[in-house]
Amino acid sequence: VQLQASGGGLVQAGGSLRLSCAASGRTFSRYAMGWFRQAPGKEREFVTAISGSGGTTYAAESVKGRFTISRDNAKNLVYLQMNSLKPEDTAVYYCAADPNYSTFLLAGECDYWGQGTQVTVSS
Repeated sequence: VQLQASGGGLVQAGGSLRLSCAASGRTFSRYAMGWFRQAPGKEREFVTAISGSGGTTYAAESVKGRFTISRDNAKNLVYLQMNSLKPEDTAVYYCAADPNYSTFLLAGECDYWGQGTQVTVSS
């Protein structure tokens, strides 16, 4: 599985961005998908994940109510809608794929990673 993230940019605090992650392959729906982020000088952290069917999602407390993950299995795409952005959301955002949804919940190492896309939120 190859993953390509896009949609990052510069936005003011309170604004919105939507990230996209395009996946290759014909078995996209068999993979749980998720987003992670890494801010300068900090460790990578889990943001949110979605099951292969799209029926189950989970998000970190820091983004609950503001970020929404979704997927379109017909188009091999996963999205991260980010609303009410804060300066502390500034980071490089990475999409990831793994056959097991629990990998995201247990902070395991996902099998596939995309390149990052920079999100910068100005105050």
